Amino acid sequence: MNLKRFFGILLVAMMGGLISLGLYTMVFRPETHIVTATEKVPVTLTSLSSVFDTSITDFTYAAERTVHAVVHVKTQAVMSQVYRNPIYEFFYGRPYEERSEPVVGFGSGVIISSDGYIVTNNHVIDGAEKIMVTLNDNREFEAKLIGTDPSTDIALLKIDGKDLPFIPWGDSDKLRLGQWVLAVGNPFNLTSTVTAGIVSAKGRNLGILDDQYRIESFIQTDAALNKGNSGGALVDLKGELVGITSAIISPSGAYAGNSFAIPVSIVRKVVEDLMEYGQVQRAFLGVSIRNIDAQLAKDKGLGTISGVYVDGVNDNGAAKEAGIKAGDVILNVNGIKVTSSAELQEQIGRYRPGQKVNIAVLRDNKEKQFDVVLRNMQGTTGVVKKSDLVMVLGATFAPLTEQEKSKLGVSNGLRVVEVGKGKFRDAGISNGFVITRVNNKAINSVNDLNDILSKTKGGVYIEGVYPNGMVAYYAFGL
Repeated sequence: MNLKRFFGILLVAMMGGLISLGLYTMVFRPETHIVTATEKVPVTLTSLSSVFDTSITDFTYAAERTVHAVVHVKTQAVMSQVYRNPIYEFFYGRPYEERSEPVVGFGSGVIISSDGYIVTNNHVIDGAEKIMVTLNDNREFEAKLIGTDPSTDIALLKIDGKDLPFIPWGDSDKLRLGQWVLAVGNPFNLTSTVTAGIVSAKGRNLGILDDQYRIESFIQTDAALNKGNSGGALVDLKGELVGITSAIISPSGAYAGNSFAIPVSIVRKVVEDLMEYGQVQRAFLGVSIRNIDAQLAKDKGLGTISGVYVDGVNDNGAAKEAGIKAGDVILNVNGIKVTSSAELQEQIGRYRPGQKVNIAVLRDNKEKQFDVVLRNMQGTTGVVKKSDLVMVLGATFAPLTEQEKSKLGVSNGLRVVEVGKGKFRDAGISNGFVITRVNNKAINSVNDLNDILSKTKGGVYIEGVYPNGMVAYYAFGL
């Protein structure tokens, strides 16, 4: 009897469970999800660092932090043009007529300190007689030119202000390909413009600077730049300065997808030199170098296409003194790998004459280490002061190399390195101009120029050529 009751209860319980399951299925109708082989399933990568956050695409913090520290730069200059005029020659005894024309330029600048130091491009203010700076709140200041460096296209300005918004230094070495950056500037005089892009490449050498000792190692981005952006800020998403925007490559002159900025690793060193010495302390390794490609590696039997090939060493250079030879392949500087001439120049450009660097080279397929004490342009390790440079009429000069003579098709000449306030700037002479004749006498050196000017009373007539081949004539009175 007890057994029958047990099975009866069990049967009732089973039927009750089946009835409940049936009712649940009819009422709630749960759906079954089948994952196929082609369906994308979210995957979490556990190997990524915890500080890496792929969701950070909000640019508002960086934009708001930097836009007030980027200024509008307006320059005013008077350019003098000299024209050959036979009437002038007949009546006045000189074959030229001088005309002066006002020129106005625009660009951008970046405030880097609360007391008003501003970084911009040298080409923005080159030749300017007056520089005006307008802040984002429409305050206007006349800026003082502290110094320039044509070899990096950097200029330093100063305005009288305090508690000004500024952009802190960042670290361009830590930039990664694909990283988001913002460009802040004044394209087409549209002030306070922010554009975004990614780092497309680093260490680009474009060959756009005329200076013999140029350092080009640009950051390439796809952030939109146009005329007027020069001298503006390239910042990371923390709002820190990683570069100074400088150039674009474009068949039309307008933005076409590629823009370039000077890395802050170069900018900061130039600025510190100009503040401390009034002159950039350029360090030289004393080598002529070439990029390595497959053909060069094959021709020279290098066994590598990495590094920078040493084509020659200067007799009075730091490299030769340390033991580096032609045919060596430079692999790194103080442990930082270099794969191109631009990267090597950028690394050496961070140091001053007299500082020691460790250079690793590949020689006979063996790596060797050399401690090199860098030297200045004059072949010494001392600090170069502005007063030490030869200054004539507000300009500094350098002799022409044989390579420069061959390129310009001249047999003599004296290159204008930098034009400051004085007769040369007033006449319209720009950096890079090569003086070939003064008052119809050939010029080869600063001594030649000094000798002619010391014997001249009245007018000075200068003939010469620019690096692009344009012949020019200038005249002024002493």
